[in-house]
Amino acid sequence: MPSLKNTEADPPPIRKKRQIIDGSLLVLSAFTALAGIAVFLSSGAGRALEIVADTFTFLAVLSPKIAAGIFIAATLPLMLPKEHVGRLIGRESGLRGLLIAAFCGAAIPGGPMMTFPIAAGLGVAGADLGAMIVFISGWSLLGLNRTLIWEFSFLPADLVWTRYLLSLPVPILLGLAVRTFLQVRK
Repeated sequence: MPSLKNTEADPPPIRKKRQIIDGSLLVLSAFTALAGIAVFLSSGAGRALEIVADTFTFLAVLSPKIAAGIFIAATLPLMLPKEHVGRLIGRESGLRGLLIAAFCGAAIPGGPMMTFPIAAGLGVAGADLGAMIVFISGWSLLGLNRTLIWEFSFLPADLVWTRYLLSLPVPILLGLAVRTFLQVRK
């Protein structure tokens, strides 16, 4: 159903200001400091400085990927019509929507720098929480790229098939559980 909102005349919604320092940053900082102190005490200052240098090198390599993922998350809702996304993987999409989200999650190549921003972008574009969880768990448990390239290359085929077949219903069950929980909570 088309939106009745006049997007050209109505101002954009006011976004909640994001805090740079929040609880999760404080928890991560505390664990990082404790780990750094433990390395310093057990292995010395040289090893601690080596880890810091390696970490900043890794951050320099990872930063462009994170920036690209954030760009995807920001532009995806602008490129996809909310009505279409909602119809495909929104709250009212039923089991078919969860199956689509699981298939898309399994089919998407790449790591978390790509998957999580896409999931966030799909949420803004009209996907419901159940479909987002199915998308992420489909990527995590059923990722075809990882299964075909890595698992079949290093593990016995019967182990890979057993793991894959046992994991197959999990994303859908998670999505149904989330949707049921949200319905009960209303």
